[in-house]
Amino acid sequence: MYQTYILKNGLKVIHEDAPTKGAYCGLIINAGSRDEQPEETGIAHFIEHVIFKGTGKRKAYHILSRLEDVGGELNAYTTKEDTCLYASFLPRDYERALELFADIVFNSVFPEKEIEKEKEVVIDEINSYKDSPGELIFDDFEELVYKDEPIGRNILGTEEAVRHFDRKQILAFVNRNYKPQRMVISSVGNIRFEKLVRIVEKYFGGIPGDTSQVERKKPALYIPQKREISKGTHQYHCIIGNVAYDYRDERRLPLSLLVDVLGGNGMNSRLNLNIREKYGLAYNIEAAYTPYSDTGLFTVYFGCDAVDLEKCLKLCRREMEGLYQEPMGEVQLRKAKTQVIGQLTLSADNHENTMLSIGKSFLIYDKVDSIENLCQKVGEIDASALQRIAAEIFDTDKQSVLIYK
Repeated sequence: MYQTYILKNGLKVIHEDAPTKGAYCGLIINAGSRDEQPEETGIAHFIEHVIFKGTGKRKAYHILSRLEDVGGELNAYTTKEDTCLYASFLPRDYERALELFADIVFNSVFPEKEIEKEKEVVIDEINSYKDSPGELIFDDFEELVYKDEPIGRNILGTEEAVRHFDRKQILAFVNRNYKPQRMVISSVGNIRFEKLVRIVEKYFGGIPGDTSQVERKKPALYIPQKREISKGTHQYHCIIGNVAYDYRDERRLPLSLLVDVLGGNGMNSRLNLNIREKYGLAYNIEAAYTPYSDTGLFTVYFGCDAVDLEKCLKLCRREMEGLYQEPMGEVQLRKAKTQVIGQLTLSADNHENTMLSIGKSFLIYDKVDSIENLCQKVGEIDASALQRIAAEIFDTDKQSVLIYK
């Protein structure tokens, strides 16, 4: 399904040839907020903004118009460990898109005037985020679990830090982290792979490689934490969770299945059926699992009235305990597998998501599991393995708790 290529400078290319009317392409960089120095908090995300503000040959307007003039769309995002530029466009415009990526990433000049203007935009984003406790609590929970660790820092940074950013700091982060061997160009669309490789070689092949390694600080030994923060909100917000497996751990897939059963996107999750449907205690309740390169995080989030907090916590813990006190029944396990396999298969119909997914996989693992292979792995999961994993990750004695009230 996928074709791959590696340039001499270490940059990777992965492509799925698909008879789509649109094309989807991204440049994924293995550098995010956890790669910042203490004085750089928030700079990875800030660069995502200012990298579009001018290159050696383009003003900001020309960057934004380059793909939009032909009906395309340019976008970007920053996570704890990645920065990504991605675009959708017509297949005839592959060269236009890839030339633009190369210009933005390796030729941005970061004008001081634009830096100062964009500070106000990012600070407004930070303040807007503070008005959304249901989102902010996830970042505060990671800061609680990974206290004083780079991976625990808020991706957006702080207003104080953003106000002090300058061009010198920005260039230092870019020069330290934006290396070809830490990048993948991922593509899904109707283009011959040989042609795609020729275009990539044309615009990226001349960029010098760099074999130096950037070492990430592994989080310290986890100690469960509990904290309540007064936010003056009408509704209480709560997260409970535990550290979990990194993205190279073979238990990652079984844990993902367990989290789906417990509180996944489906309305038939145990937490939703119990706490929302049966008792009507919470409008939104969900479980999530996020793997990183050397750790992972399992969380359960809900919002409820103050008088219902303790009951919701008790019900959440009861559902988690139920998954490790006795093995999942054969019928339940078969239904859970069928649901996950269906989700995996349907997700492959979204070409943009597929592009981002195969790119991230190639960046991390140097390979991509096909949907068929993933579905086979899901089918091989047994109840005893799930019970052991649940006992380790869902153990209520190991869980941290954060409450907004």
